[in-house]
Amino acid sequence: MSDELERVIEERVEALGYEFVELERAGSRARPILRVRVDVAGGSSGEPGTGVTVDDCARVSRGLEEYLDASPEVAERYLLEVSSPGVERPLVRPRDFERFAGREIAVRLKQAQADGSKRAEGELLGLAEVDGQEVIRLRRGGDAGVVEIPREGVVRAHLVFRWKDRR
Repeated sequence: MSDELERVIEERVEALGYEFVELERAGSRARPILRVRVDVAGGSSGEPGTGVTVDDCARVSRGLEEYLDASPEVAERYLLEVSSPGVERPLVRPRDFERFAGREIAVRLKQAQADGSKRAEGELLGLAEVDGQEVIRLRRGGDAGVVEIPREGVVRAHLVFRWKDRR
């Protein structure tokens, strides 16, 4: 399945009045699983109960099914799952890293850092361009200060939700 499929799904989700967060592909070629994560237009605050409802997911699912049923790119026996991004919303596009600046995030890395860890956490400061490459800027606790992580070295990034902060 191509990036064209993702582009069309994004256009259709946004035409329905929702924000497209990401498309995750799983399953097999004969029985693909398409996991579409959507948010309310204008985005999630990350607070429970303030985002996408089951009715929203059903509306988006119905809005995508006609296209997917007719698409030669998608096997006839596909499975479509539409959901909210959750409280630990994935950060996928540059706009996500700008919009959620000031929030705590976790980043899973392709390569281990100097301390052997493939995970970094900290306060998101946003994106910057350093030596011609896009980097995620994080303020880490302790003496670590600000770190810059090249986006090309990121497997996945998401908001961090801590229940203790919500009481």
